[in-house]
Amino acid sequence: MGDVLAGFHAAWEFASDSVLIRYERGIRTPKLFQALGERRISLEAIAGVTLTPGRRDTVVLRIEPRPGADPLMEAAAGQLKDSCDPYRLVLPAERETLAEYYADELLALLTESGPAERHLVSAPDTPLHFKAYDGRASFDGKAVSFRWSWTGASSAKWKAGDQRFPVGELCGVEWRSPEVFEGHLRLLRRDEPARPPQADQDPAAVVFGLGYGPVHESLPFAAAVLAAARTTAPVPAGAVAAVRRDPADIADRIRHLGELHQAGLVTDEEFSSKKAELLAEL
Repeated sequence: MGDVLAGFHAAWEFASDSVLIRYERGIRTPKLFQALGERRISLEAIAGVTLTPGRRDTVVLRIEPRPGADPLMEAAAGQLKDSCDPYRLVLPAERETLAEYYADELLALLTESGPAERHLVSAPDTPLHFKAYDGRASFDGKAVSFRWSWTGASSAKWKAGDQRFPVGELCGVEWRSPEVFEGHLRLLRRDEPARPPQADQDPAAVVFGLGYGPVHESLPFAAAVLAAARTTAPVPAGAVAAVRRDPADIADRIRHLGELHQAGLVTDEEFSSKKAELLAEL
């Protein structure tokens, strides 16, 4: 098709095999759109196209991705508000006829339907990181790291220590929007151990909160981890990556562990065991 259709906050560029969505970076543009920048959606990833009336004299052109085709939408699991849906293009009502033309043209090119066997839309680029309520999460494309905060993390997480999860050990993610009660990001492991029902007690999860883990940071993060986990072979049994830690960081951890011990939150045995583990990382 080779045409461009511009709407509020985004423009769609139509090609013979895909749709390139370019998001604006204006102050009124949803932060998730700004974080995504642009996305190319292959026709193979599209199940359908709809055109519906919008609010305040607008119409909404929406691409319907195939289930499982986009790691971002799979991670979101239906929790995104309409205003943050990256597949919606809002247009003035007077452009309805033009929007209908593009919808018909795009529909005529579609040949696939039903769930996709693999991700067909690229995940956000790494490295990625965001600040949760109880720690800081980072992902370099190979492993997810959680570093607990001094004030927000539970004693259970401090006892477990900072965490590192190679993507080969993961099978998915559980993302709960920070805009709802008990928002969190939980990593799902292939050999899933018994896990606490509450994310604030689970060392494989970080907890969101007011101003922590916002959608535009935590959702692209979750999508990138999900995509990597689906395309990475499991880590062979017994294979453990050696990670050296900063001695100053180890000293801080031991100092804080001592504070927990003095406060009665860590037993003598737990203190000795965890201190030995930290010293072994030097």
